[in-house]
Amino acid sequence: MKNSKICPKCNGSDIIIVDGYAGAYGSGNNIMTGATIFSAVGVDRYICCSCGYCEEWIDTKDISKIKKAKQAHR
Repeated sequence: MKNSKICPKCNGSDIIIVDGYAGAYGSGNNIMTGATIFSAVGVDRYICCSCGYCEEWIDTKDISKIKKAKQAHR
């Protein structure tokens, strides 16, 4: 849905994006890569308004940050 703007379940095109964010007390749609809110990586949601199907996407520039944090915890 992110790239095609078409729902893979119902072929609907009414897609909304809810941007990922990090809020107070760990709220928001994010992945924590460290101990503070500044280490959070937002996870954007793409939602089909026709059927309710939802996908979550991470910006490609943030993938290395997540990868590095997870490798440090092994």
